[in-house]
Amino acid sequence: MEVIEVRGIRSSLLKAMDMKAGADGVVDVINAEDIGKFPDSNLAESMQRITGVSIDRVNGEGSRVTVRGFGPDYNLVMLNNRQMPVTTGSRSFDFANIASEAVSAVIVEKTSQAKNSTGGIGSTINILTHRPLNSPGLKATFGVKGVEDESSLDNDITPELSALYSQTFADDKVGVLVSASYQERESGSQQAQVGTGWRSFPGVVDQDWSGSNAEWGGVPKDDNQINRPGDEDVYSVPQTTIYRFEEQQRKRTNGQLVLQYEPIDSFRATVDYTYVRNDVDTQFNDVSAWFTFVPSENTWSDGPVSSPLIYSEVYPDGGADLSMGAGDYATRDESGSLGINLSWEVNDRLRLRLDYHNSFAEETPNSQWGSSNTLSTAAFIRNSAATDFTGEIPVLAVGTDNPLDPTDMRVTGSVFSFNKNRSEIEQTQLFGEFVFDNGGSIDFGLAMNDVDNRTQSSNVQRNDWGGVGGPGDLDPAWFPEGTVIDQFDGSKGDFSQYEGSADTTPLNTIYFWDFAAVRNYAAENYGSSVVGDCGNGFCPTTNFDTDRYTLEESFSAYFQYNYEGEVGNRPYDVHIGLRYEDTDVTSTAKVVDYDSATWIAETEIVLNESGSKFETGKGSYDYWLPNFNFNIEAVDDVYLRAAYSQTIGRPDYVSIQGGTVLGSLANRGGGSGGGGNPGLLPLESDNYDLSAEWYYDEASYLSVGYFRKDVTNFIDNTPFTETVAPITNPAFGLLVQEAIAAGASTAPEQRDWILANYGPDSANPSPLVTVNPANGNVEILGGPDDPLMDFLINRPVNTSNEIGFDGWEFAIQHLFWDTGFGLQANYTLVDAGEDYDNANLGREGDAPQEVIIGISDTANLVAFYENYGVQARIAYNWRDEFLSSTGQGTGGNPQYTEEYYQVDFSVSYDIPMAKGLTVFLEGLNITDEKQRIHGRAWNQVLNYTQLGARYSLGARYTF
Repeated sequence: MEVIEVRGIRSSLLKAMDMKAGADGVVDVINAEDIGKFPDSNLAESMQRITGVSIDRVNGEGSRVTVRGFGPDYNLVMLNNRQMPVTTGSRSFDFANIASEAVSAVIVEKTSQAKNSTGGIGSTINILTHRPLNSPGLKATFGVKGVEDESSLDNDITPELSALYSQTFADDKVGVLVSASYQERESGSQQAQVGTGWRSFPGVVDQDWSGSNAEWGGVPKDDNQINRPGDEDVYSVPQTTIYRFEEQQRKRTNGQLVLQYEPIDSFRATVDYTYVRNDVDTQFNDVSAWFTFVPSENTWSDGPVSSPLIYSEVYPDGGADLSMGAGDYATRDESGSLGINLSWEVNDRLRLRLDYHNSFAEETPNSQWGSSNTLSTAAFIRNSAATDFTGEIPVLAVGTDNPLDPTDMRVTGSVFSFNKNRSEIEQTQLFGEFVFDNGGSIDFGLAMNDVDNRTQSSNVQRNDWGGVGGPGDLDPAWFPEGTVIDQFDGSKGDFSQYEGSADTTPLNTIYFWDFAAVRNYAAENYGSSVVGDCGNGFCPTTNFDTDRYTLEESFSAYFQYNYEGEVGNRPYDVHIGLRYEDTDVTSTAKVVDYDSATWIAETEIVLNESGSKFETGKGSYDYWLPNFNFNIEAVDDVYLRAAYSQTIGRPDYVSIQGGTVLGSLANRGGGSGGGGNPGLLPLESDNYDLSAEWYYDEASYLSVGYFRKDVTNFIDNTPFTETVAPITNPAFGLLVQEAIAAGASTAPEQRDWILANYGPDSANPSPLVTVNPANGNVEILGGPDDPLMDFLINRPVNTSNEIGFDGWEFAIQHLFWDTGFGLQANYTLVDAGEDYDNANLGREGDAPQEVIIGISDTANLVAFYENYGVQARIAYNWRDEFLSSTGQGTGGNPQYTEEYYQVDFSVSYDIPMAKGLTVFLEGLNITDEKQRIHGRAWNQVLNYTQLGARYSLGARYTF
């Protein structure tokens, strides 16, 4: 018999189209072109080409997905139909953790069936890996590539290796598959940021700005304001401007072993083990100027949402800090999964499948300096600061009396963090199918799923932001000089419309100083009230001040009736199902307890620890979830589908953790913190789908679909202003009131007056007033009769209103006859109802806002060619601007991720003289696109990041 085997892109498209056409609902599929050859080196990069799918990127690499507007937490990602543990607090398995060479297919189910695990409101995504008995005989592939990432200043070429071996024995009754991959990547980024965000205010002034009761950061109506926002406007002011330059090294190791045994045709046993390790090392340097909200001179944009085009402050007495921080830290993510699957065809009618897996994922520090850290140095020479926000990149200008010199640098504050996260999942699933004589069938099953999560963290935080030691302590050789402006490619402002008194010469100097040398010197010469495991304040500690444990126990059962028939000679199938879910949540948390606060610098207040405490919370819920799917081939090759289902999306694991954590460093306006809520209910969604699909030619189709989702129980991280007894605020205490009465109107004047009248050397010393011997700063302890400090605590809560949104999906896949050329294109249009109201500050009396984050239109276009051993593909992926968060910085402020597109390509050639050998070239983000995030208005930039293009050249041998 003559066999014609179709391979490569055409084969992949054919298999995917057949699975889509034969599915019980609305489904999209990506198939491997060949064993060991998935279309992309990163699964998420392939996923974004599916209609309605957009991706999140971490350091320029695809990570997690959003489907039909629902973010990663509400798209259930499974590996071989199993829920996998994660350490990020999310519920979605990270696509970046799995090497694509081991993957045979990715199935995206957009409509729900009773047999699907819950959690996928947007979709249920199943990653399938290769199985030896599915492809009998000897199959093997080996690949090698070199990667150059232009985002890295080092610009090294790093290796990637992959191998897969699959063989069957004993007349294809026994199968063994081993796959492994190793990848190194050197990458970097250049970022411009506005520190802890923007503070937002109403334009009206209803307080006496000559006193100290005006809101901290607010702007008065005076001659220093050009085009100052009106009473009906809202406006925002920046906290800081930072330039950050980062380098990162990643090593990712994957391995999988699969053993299969099929003694008879009706029984198959599979045992598999999957291992993933991801080591990430990070180094950074930054330079920043913090605004202290002294009287400012600004130029404003028009309302109703106004932003400073130029924001500037002048410090007549000088001595403000120009800060330069650095960090050097590393993390290791490690996970393993042991699975056992038994499939038994009992007879012609009954099929059973039992699946069990026990999996873990753990993230730990992989450096003696912790999982993250920041060590700050500063030169106290600044007499002004101004930022131009008119361009894509904020431009910082810093005024000094004398040029910056390395001998000006002094060590200031530092934070060394030790974060350890572990998740374990034990899941047992029973799947059954019974076929009736009349052609109908039932699916049934049970599942038990226990998820154990534990999060431990500690911070060794020195709050010596006023500096320790003196100028000249640090060796100038540790501070090599670099530039700032020429490292950014985007458009920049020019201060042309500024008419104030601050220096407007753009900052162009940064010291890329030696983290290890400065840390070692500081550890030997500067004392600290906090101590890490190394015996000083310049390293992390394993004495965890936060320890959170969450156990989620779930039981589920499902029943689904399936029937195939004909209506007027047209074939149809219908599926009616019901799923039951019961879940119990228990969370216990250890958190730091504080009993007072000390005002240590003009804008900084530190909380004083008094030990720790434990808090426990519980939650439970159960649901009955119906579903209905109907499919009919209305005319030849044209399928119409209709579906309805009720689904739930469980809260992320961080949100259901117990305990309230306060930030140890506050400001004059108050502190901040966050807490979880074990009693959160999942999102509930009623889902409606209609679609039409026309399969008009080989591997060619056209589809259009409409979907609607009505969702309740949305979870909103709502800021609440709370007091935490007995913590009082010394910046508004009785001593400050005395200073105001004596004529001290500003914070520095008030602190000087208190030191002169109540300091250790005064005629009337107070135990509340001391002087730090390390830096000479006055420190004022909050007294028992001072007002309690306000804390802005973010807590997740379920909202009560129903939010409905709908959308359209359009897709075409077309092969241009036998030319070898082909095209894939899709567009998704989503309407999420009301937009976020940027003029609503979320203050008392303002209407609450219930909006969906992550919603945006998306489009993808892929052109490809395959003939004569040549494969070429170029892809354009676009995502419109979307609301990514409703909380950033100092409260409930929106965060928008701006429109972004990326162009990728791949070219390969099968060497004719060496059968099975393919060489290839790949490029990602070849047009070097940037990512930008802003607040209430475009000028309110939060983060601008440039990452660069990434190219790889390699070869693959398959036999």
